Amino acid sequence: MARPRDSRSSNTRHREKSEFDQAVLDVRRTARVVQGGRRFTFRVTVVIGDRNGRVGVGMGKGVDVTTGMDKAVFQAKKNILKIPLTAQKSISSIITGKMSAARVLLRPAPDGHGLVAGGPVRVIAELAGIKNLTAKILGRTPNKLNNAKATLEALKKLKA
Repeated sequence: MARPRDSRSSNTRHREKSEFDQAVLDVRRTARVVQGGRRFTFRVTVVIGDRNGRVGVGMGKGVDVTTGMDKAVFQAKKNILKIPLTAQKSISSIITGKMSAARVLLRPAPDGHGLVAGGPVRVIAELAGIKNLTAKILGRTPNKLNNAKATLEALKKLKA
């Protein structure tokens, strides 16, 4: 008796479910001028995290967004950071981080306060599993990649 065929072809690759959740932070189109005109590539910034204290940021470039995203996820997995969280799912002390012109201030918050943060800081905190935090981006740069890196620099300073 023949088995009924599945709608998927037998030679298609199946992606296994990753242990990390991911969020696209930024997509930028860059151009290179050649003789025939402009050639466009994409720079993708991705944040991955397991919502349990591990988070990473990666950046990838490619001729289309999906290629850049795959490269960014690969880079983010290489740059995973383990964050020591308190019992209230917060950080232990006030910390600051700086990357280029981006400066970030992170403050612990009591249980039930919630996540008061904006931009890349909020995305990183959510994917890291931080539930109670107050954050402020002090630098004037709108560059999401540098703000994300400044946040990771601040989180690296935490002691267990």
